[in-house]
Amino acid sequence: MSVRMAPPFPLIFLLVIHRVSSAKQSVSYSHSHICALENSSVIMSCTYTYPPGHQIMNVFWTKGSAENVEPPDLSEDPEYSQRLQYLGDKQKNCTIRLSHVTQKDSHMYYFRFTINKPDKKWTGKPGVNLTVTDLQVESPERVTEGDSVRLTCKSSCALTDRATFIWYRNSQPLTERRDRNLRSGRIYSISNISSDDSGEYKCKSRNEHGEKYSDAVTLNIMYPPKSISVSISPSGEIVEGDSVTLNCSSDSNPPAEISWFKGGTFVGSGRIYSISKISSDDSGEYKCKSRNKHGEKDSDAVTLNIMYPPRSVSVSVSGEIVEGDSVTLICSSDSNPSAEISWFKEDQSSSVGSGQSFSALQSGRFYCEAHNQHGSQRSDAVTVTVKGHLVTLYIYVVVICGAAVIIVMLVIWRSRGKKKKDKLETQMNHSRPGDDRYKVSDVEMTEDLYENMIHSRPADDGYKVSDVETPEDLYENMNHSRPDDGQYKVSDDETTEELYENMNHSRPDDDRCKVSDDEMTEDLYENINHARPHDDSLKGNDIESTEPV
Repeated sequence: MSVRMAPPFPLIFLLVIHRVSSAKQSVSYSHSHICALENSSVIMSCTYTYPPGHQIMNVFWTKGSAENVEPPDLSEDPEYSQRLQYLGDKQKNCTIRLSHVTQKDSHMYYFRFTINKPDKKWTGKPGVNLTVTDLQVESPERVTEGDSVRLTCKSSCALTDRATFIWYRNSQPLTERRDRNLRSGRIYSISNISSDDSGEYKCKSRNEHGEKYSDAVTLNIMYPPKSISVSISPSGEIVEGDSVTLNCSSDSNPPAEISWFKGGTFVGSGRIYSISKISSDDSGEYKCKSRNKHGEKDSDAVTLNIMYPPRSVSVSVSGEIVEGDSVTLICSSDSNPSAEISWFKEDQSSSVGSGQSFSALQSGRFYCEAHNQHGSQRSDAVTVTVKGHLVTLYIYVVVICGAAVIIVMLVIWRSRGKKKKDKLETQMNHSRPGDDRYKVSDVEMTEDLYENMIHSRPADDGYKVSDVETPEDLYENMNHSRPDDGQYKVSDDETTEELYENMNHSRPDDDRCKVSDDEMTEDLYENINHARPHDDSLKGNDIESTEPV
């Protein structure tokens, strides 16, 4: 009975020993959960204890496995052997380092040891839960120019080790500015965003165990069209018949719809507007309109200036045609650049005029020819008849011109005669004989001269002289009053000095007398009269005196 009531002693002893032994073996982990960045190094720290009096035979780390299966030693696993390093010992430190972790390394990890006693193996639980995460940039799906935007560098778990964050745009590090804000490193804020902020953004996390870049995200900023322009191909001069392409450039997001206008008329759509075999009808101003849901904008207008040769050349008559009048012909043509105009008469090979208009002064068939660097064209000929009043006009012109020439010649002749007359009168007044026999003072008057000459003429009336007004008449009468032997012949061109010299030689030698400076002209001519023959064949009267010279 007592045997049944009291338990066997060995059984009680074994139970007491098990509890003591359990109390002396344990594993303690610094972190039960670790969040690590991909490609970084992870430190799993732990300590362990085991019953005194025993010896540690083996220590290793393992990861969760199926029940009733011996846990593998990770140092012998090819996936870990090169990356796992045991930093502990066989006393109490069981720390390891796992390098270049990837998301496949996310598992529960345990420390396991054995002692020098059969079947005495322990696994430290609950172990360490390792989560490997990458970095992601979180951004708004749609951003419009002018919005405020916040970018966040995110991980799938809270990183265990302290890390710093760096932001990049298009692989260039970003710095904090007035309109930019880095908050706690993880967040990058942009106020009043513009299209210039478009690009690829990424972040980088770095700690003592390594660094990790996030994947880049593109910040897609929506904005209305801007920077609209039109280009022409080919550039330079465009000649009729060429193929021309207009290209509309526009900066917008999303891409804009393009419409083309000539003047105010819609002519096409699309970024490119092509014209094959262009003609002068295509000349004008073109522009494109760029439009998306955020706005629209027009480009500046460009001008297509199409060059072409002259055409539609014709001749018209300016005004009403009156018989006998000259006819003005007008040449009209269509060309670019403007044509030069030449006029031709059908029966002549060379041009008879140039310019837009031409005055036909004679009858015939006339036409014009327009030409520029791209070609030429001639008009049909028109018939012009000029007669009647035009002939009379020619006669009037000839008569007037002839009369003008005659008048000019008379004026010149009279002027030259007057100069000759003045010269002779001056010579008479101032000239004296070579000797001093007939000296006349400068104050003698012509009237006295003529009076003495009247008394000196012969007594007969064979030569009647009257109305002598000019010195030329005077000398001519004097010439006729001398004897016919030619001794006293005086030409019109003889000077007064020669006249007196001839007179001196004609007097008789015995009747020579000297005339002083104070003698009057009357005495001079009286002496001359005595020197001539005493016939009365020369009788003169009614000789008018002239004004003093």
